[in-house]
Amino acid sequence: MHDWIVIGGGITGISLSYELQKAGFSVLLIEQHQQLQGGSSLGYGGISYWAATTPMTQQLAQEGIARQRSLSDELGSSTEFRELDLLLTLESDADRHEVLKQYAKCAIAPTFLTAQESTEREPLLDQNHIGGALLLPHAHINLDCFVAAHSQAFQQLGGEIVYTKVNQLVITGDRVTAIKTEQGDFIGEKVAICAGGLSRALLKASGLDAKVYFTHAEAIDSEPVDFELRSMVMPADTKRYALEAETTNPKNETLWNVAGNELLPPSVDAGAIQFSDRHIRFGQLSRVLTDPYAVIDAVQSETDIRKSVTNILPKIGNLRGKWRNCLVAFSGDNLPLVGAIPGYDNLNLFTGFTSPTVYVPTLSQRFAKYAKGEDDLIIDSLSPQRFSTTSS
Repeated sequence: MHDWIVIGGGITGISLSYELQKAGFSVLLIEQHQQLQGGSSLGYGGISYWAATTPMTQQLAQEGIARQRSLSDELGSSTEFRELDLLLTLESDADRHEVLKQYAKCAIAPTFLTAQESTEREPLLDQNHIGGALLLPHAHINLDCFVAAHSQAFQQLGGEIVYTKVNQLVITGDRVTAIKTEQGDFIGEKVAICAGGLSRALLKASGLDAKVYFTHAEAIDSEPVDFELRSMVMPADTKRYALEAETTNPKNETLWNVAGNELLPPSVDAGAIQFSDRHIRFGQLSRVLTDPYAVIDAVQSETDIRKSVTNILPKIGNLRGKWRNCLVAFSGDNLPLVGAIPGYDNLNLFTGFTSPTVYVPTLSQRFAKYAKGEDDLIIDSLSPQRFSTTSS
């Protein structure tokens, strides 16, 4: 029997598995897809360490960026980590002073650039359709490389990976006693749920509720191009975060338990990032559908994404590419759910990360030490117990 079974092999699950195995535990990682399908397969990979607004998140952000800078060397395989500019574009009619207020508490203050200065920094921007941009220091990894590097290192340490679908957690009394999968049952001393946007559905199928939610995120991957996008581009007034805040309003809680609800209309945050193989990922459209398996109108979605991106990055919005979608998990307070579910000491959550590239590497490391018996007030403060998590 393994010490830990980790469910979900994206950025959260593979990082946690690696750190637990490195700490001396025996770990089995169960992942449904050999080719990842979740948020780790479609994320931009940006590391917004500048955005932390509280003493705790600022400490974690500093630990997180330091960890990201050193991981390639530690793992023996590149995550394609790099430092780059982030340009947060303003709409033409935006009040820059009002927008800047949104960033007043951030660890690093942005620098305002006029539309002309923005296009000097990033020539692919259309200065006629932006009201300027906020410049911030940023970093970036390739999430596929991050997962692959951790997977290799995890297995070299003796960790095991099984590719199969988890159907249900078998709960006897106050413990998870088995993991039911399409390849049979697996038994571990402790279990960690790292299933991202599918975490809620998995827990529900097992008779549990948790305050973890998800959006459907959609973007387009272009073919490799012969020109360069120098910066990562995103909007300064990001609709996705407002979407998350509204959909976790307590009045919507019962709606989340009914598949088929659309809690808010979809919205597009026009942005783009180029990867080392020269392909560009641009998007992102977010929608709040309570069914994680909802069928999306890909044609309309692609049209909406291209229209928004073309407005500010005309050369990118019309690139030939493939529309893709995934689920993105989040919690009710922008902080992840880390630790045991109340009443079930051997069932842990490690999910709901709004900024996983910032917080996952350091919290994985902290959690592994915590599991060995070290006290950690930060891990304690991120416990799911801060919300009412009950059996249904």
